[in-house]
Amino acid sequence: MLLSLVVHTYSLRYWFPAVVMLGTAPVYVLSWGACRVLTAVLPSRLYRRMDDHLYNIYQSLVLFFFENYTGVEIVIYGEVPKKKENVVYLSNHQCTADWIIADMLAIRQKALGHVRYVLKDGLKWLPLYGWYFSQHGGVYVKRSAKFDEKAMKKKLSSQTVLGTPMYLVIFPEGTRYNPELKKMISDSQAFATKEGLAALDHVLTPRMKASHVAIETMRDHLDAVYDITVVYEATLGKSSDRQPAPTMPEFLCKESPRVHIHFERVDMKEIPPESVFFRGWLHKRFEIKDQ
Repeated sequence: MLLSLVVHTYSLRYWFPAVVMLGTAPVYVLSWGACRVLTAVLPSRLYRRMDDHLYNIYQSLVLFFFENYTGVEIVIYGEVPKKKENVVYLSNHQCTADWIIADMLAIRQKALGHVRYVLKDGLKWLPLYGWYFSQHGGVYVKRSAKFDEKAMKKKLSSQTVLGTPMYLVIFPEGTRYNPELKKMISDSQAFATKEGLAALDHVLTPRMKASHVAIETMRDHLDAVYDITVVYEATLGKSSDRQPAPTMPEFLCKESPRVHIHFERVDMKEIPPESVFFRGWLHKRFEIKDQ
């Protein structure tokens, strides 16, 4: 009976923050709706400012649970700029907690409200969140031949014209790396080899379209690209084999005691505008991550 009580208490480490975060989501959306109505006849910049402020409040609550409540240790390699910048954030992708890592860096620059995402199209059907992320400036994209370049350019161009502060998060791999999915990894390596690129072992071959469109559409609006590599310490066991990254519930239950984040700021002039050279540049960045 005592063991059952201990197990039940342990599980509450996940359920308590989950209930709080999901329970406050409808209140947040209603607050946003009221803000949108009140600012309907006012300049778009004022609405964007209020929207970013509300988003900052809600994401601060989320971060409280993922960083302070869990007591996870965040180890950052590299110097994160103290001032806010308009950036595209490129990172490897292993689990749903990767979204929170972007917030952890953004809040250190007081830019949490400016975080927006490039998301795979299926996520737009998430209750409340899916619809709101689009309203907040997020972009939903489909993969491969179904990728709608014009729609992405149109949305990002409109925000550039408005001078919207931008902290655009993109995971170029297009899906999560999982060491247990051997076929996915081998297919990714085969594609790289076919394209004359180095095969990667610890990350997937990056897809370039969304990243290239985002950077070129907003090039004059951006200050830099942030190249981020994330390692969850729990994925490195006693053996040399990689383990799957923690899920959000596992992260909230402190299954990953430390998260290592390698940060590198890349100046815009270092990024080639031509698509063929951009592909090589992006793949080289992922070769470094792989190492």
